[in-house]
Amino acid sequence: MSSVLDEPRSQSSTSASNRLRSTMAAARLSFNWLGVRKSLSSSQKDQAANSFGAEGKFLSAGKKLLDTSHPAFKAVTAIRGQTVAYWKGVSLPFPEPGIRLIRQAAISDFDQQIAVFHEELDAAVFELDRHYDELRSAARNRLGDLFNPDDYPPSLIGLFAIEHDYPSVEPPDYLRQLNPELYEQECQRVQSRFDEAVQLAEQAFLSELTQMVEHLTERLSGRQDGKPKVFRDTAVTNLTEFFDRFRSLNIRSNEQLDELVEHAQHVITGVDPQQLRNSQALREQVASQMTVIQSGLDQLLVDRPRRNIQRRPH
Repeated sequence: MSSVLDEPRSQSSTSASNRLRSTMAAARLSFNWLGVRKSLSSSQKDQAANSFGAEGKFLSAGKKLLDTSHPAFKAVTAIRGQTVAYWKGVSLPFPEPGIRLIRQAAISDFDQQIAVFHEELDAAVFELDRHYDELRSAARNRLGDLFNPDDYPPSLIGLFAIEHDYPSVEPPDYLRQLNPELYEQECQRVQSRFDEAVQLAEQAFLSELTQMVEHLTERLSGRQDGKPKVFRDTAVTNLTEFFDRFRSLNIRSNEQLDELVEHAQHVITGVDPQQLRNSQALREQVASQMTVIQSGLDQLLVDRPRRNIQRRPH
C-alpha cells in the first residue's frame, strides 16, 4: 500500500468524500406495515405457563394473527423485498440508520421506480384484502380461544405503504449566523460522516466482488465425481451487473480496487456461461485469471484496517 493510503485524512480520501457530498443525495426508505404478531395477555401467559409449572411473568409468548405463507400475503411481502433491493442497488451506504446515498442525477428515476412499487403494492394489497375473510377464518380455527376479533382491522386497504424522502445531512445554514462555533463543529461531524461513507462504499464493493470472484473461481476450477462442477448463469451475469453498478456509483477512492474491477470485467467481457460449460480450456483460462484477481482482492481485505478513517472530534 502506498503512503498516501496510510494517511488518516489523505488527499485522495478527502477528494472522494467531497465528490460524495457534491454529487450524491441522502435517500431514506421506510414502510408502514401491518403487524401480524401480538403478545398474549397476562392471563393468557399465566394459562400457558401453568402447563409447564412456570410463572406467567417469566414467560414470553405471542400469537400469529395471519398466515403469512398465503400466496397473497407473500406477494405483498415480495414487493417490500424488491423495493429494498432496488434502493440498495442504486445507492451507497451512509453511516446513519435508514439512509443511503443516491446520485443526484438519478433522483427522478428513483422517484419513478418507487412510484411503480407503490402501484404494485396497492394492487397486491387489494388482492390480499379479497382473501382477508378467508385468512381470518383460518386464524380463528388455528388460534382457538386465543382468537380475538378485535385484533383484526375491518380491512387491509391502507395498512401497507412505502414511503421515501430526501433528508438533509448537511448542517443547517441558519446555524452559521446563530452559533458559528457550533456550525463549524457540525461541518466537521458531517465531513466525518462522508469520510466514513467512502470507506463503507469501498468495503461494500470489495466484499461483493470478492464473494462473486471466489464463487466463480470455485465453480470453474473445482471438480465433482471427476467432472467439472455445475454452475448457474448467475455466476457470470451477477458479475456483469456488478460492473454496471460499480461504474455508476464508483467514487474513485481506491485505485487498486478500480484496477481489479477493470481486470475482472476484461476477463468476463464476451464470455457466455454456456461457452464456459462447453470449453475446458476457456474454463481454465478464466479460472486462472480470476485466481489472480482473487489474490489482489484478498490483499486489499488484509490491508484495509490500515485505512480506517480517524474521526474528527465532534
